Amino acid sequence: MDIQKKIDDIELFVLDMDGTIYLGDNVIDGAREFCKRITDSGRKMIYFTNNASKAPEDYVNKLNRLGFPCERKNVVTSGDVTTAYLNKFHKGESVYLVGTKNLEKSFTDAGIPLSDDAGIVVVSFDLTLTYEKLERACTLIRNGAIFYSTHPDINCPTPDGFIPDSGAICGAVTLSTGKEPKYFGKPYAETAQMIELISGVSREKTAMVGDRLYTDIALGKKNGLCAVLVMSGETTEEMLTKAKPEELPDLKFASVDEITKYL
Repeated sequence: MDIQKKIDDIELFVLDMDGTIYLGDNVIDGAREFCKRITDSGRKMIYFTNNASKAPEDYVNKLNRLGFPCERKNVVTSGDVTTAYLNKFHKGESVYLVGTKNLEKSFTDAGIPLSDDAGIVVVSFDLTLTYEKLERACTLIRNGAIFYSTHPDINCPTPDGFIPDSGAICGAVTLSTGKEPKYFGKPYAETAQMIELISGVSREKTAMVGDRLYTDIALGKKNGLCAVLVMSGETTEEMLTKAKPEELPDLKFASVDEITKYL
């Protein structure tokens, strides 16, 4: 495999964040230099996270605080992909949202009306989840509401271990209603489409760099992006041996620091 040729062809790097360029508040060795080299080489860069519980501006502030080059235009979340889809296919329709206040603001800022009696339910990573919210979502879906979710992640990593994420909350709704959601975020086609649209770079010249097989790597493999795995986060060698074909990376590195020499 000619690693240099593959990297030379890349014009846009889409970077996962936690587990890829930092862990919590700890910057992964060489990650700042890697991001700087991307921009210095004339390439484009987008930071993408499935975690829609925070506002995009929160990620901009964190990245700047940790020393990464970043503006609002460089950050995309699964919440952004979801609101873009809603505005394209459900313009003006009300949504019942199971999400944080930050996500509620992102939806209303995007012109999406929120209601307790809506024909669309969107479930996300909700750190303010209550039984009342869960019950309302299930009742609406059982009565015929469309069921969407911002992203499929089952667990969210924290300094103290893992906590239930969007996919786990959706699992509870599915068990109650018998209905599966349509997911957005990584690894789904709507995310690849949005990245291509806002960047102006074709998928063939785009690399998705991340530490998770079923979101980051699967986004690349299923949608024609170069899938680059870093072993600085969730994935272990044992997980790789058990991975599905659509979750096997095109390139694998110990961390983003190893990629820098090819830029």
